[in-house]
Amino acid sequence: MRRMRKSAERRTSWGAPDLDEEGNAIYDQFSDKQIVLQYVMRSWNAVVNYSQMIRDPSRDKLLPDPLKEPYYQPPYTLVLEMTGVLVHPDWTYQTGWRFKKRPGIDFFLSQVGAPTFEVVIYTHEAPLTAFSVIDALDPNGYIMYRLFRDATRYEDGHHIKDLDCINRDLSKVIVLDWNEKSVKSHQRNALKLKEWKGNDDDRYLIDLALLLKTIATSEVEDVRTVIDYYNQFDDPIEAFRENQRKLQEQQELMDRMNQEKMTRPPLLPRSLFGSRF
Repeated sequence: MRRMRKSAERRTSWGAPDLDEEGNAIYDQFSDKQIVLQYVMRSWNAVVNYSQMIRDPSRDKLLPDPLKEPYYQPPYTLVLEMTGVLVHPDWTYQTGWRFKKRPGIDFFLSQVGAPTFEVVIYTHEAPLTAFSVIDALDPNGYIMYRLFRDATRYEDGHHIKDLDCINRDLSKVIVLDWNEKSVKSHQRNALKLKEWKGNDDDRYLIDLALLLKTIATSEVEDVRTVIDYYNQFDDPIEAFRENQRKLQEQQELMDRMNQEKMTRPPLLPRSLFGSRF
């Protein structure tokens, strides 16, 4: 009976005004309405607020403030989707569902981890699913922070990564995600990628690590300018490979020219052969 009475009290309090410490009703924007209308409008307002709470990120600052001296804060932040970038959900009769590790991921994390980048997993997966997968992917601890589905903004059936809440300078933030809809609010920060479907001959992460390492070592002031350049190509990584090939050819040409200068016999002064004058 006591449990039923408490349940009934909760049902009758739905839509009631908040009470102060003395048990008096607190005046709100609905207090001047008719009593029935007050309860209806408060109930509806609670539903709207709860729905908005589900859609919005769970907190305004998804990452803590950047580290200050004597601690070291990497100059750039790398935000990674997990599924389709680092792993692929795979099913077999022998193993059932599992996440398949992408080739080259160990090299990739070793190249983009601190001190070069602050690495953040920001995924639409639920923490119950993703936490153990990340632990298995990163035994060396290159990934500094983990953000899950509750940290996304839910709009039109999609989990959107809200970089406005990430608490970092966006000129230094690079996002890697194959789903354009999940980064639609900050497309200039997102390098255009293709979803990895689980093929074993993939070497994308190796070239991607080299591109990111090049950006970091070049001390790029605003990474969005580099992302704008590479996103104009259908395959940014293929464009990077081509640029690297051209640079290598130019370097080899310069090396050959320098080698020829070193092996060429020196010109003798004209005075050694006499002068007509």
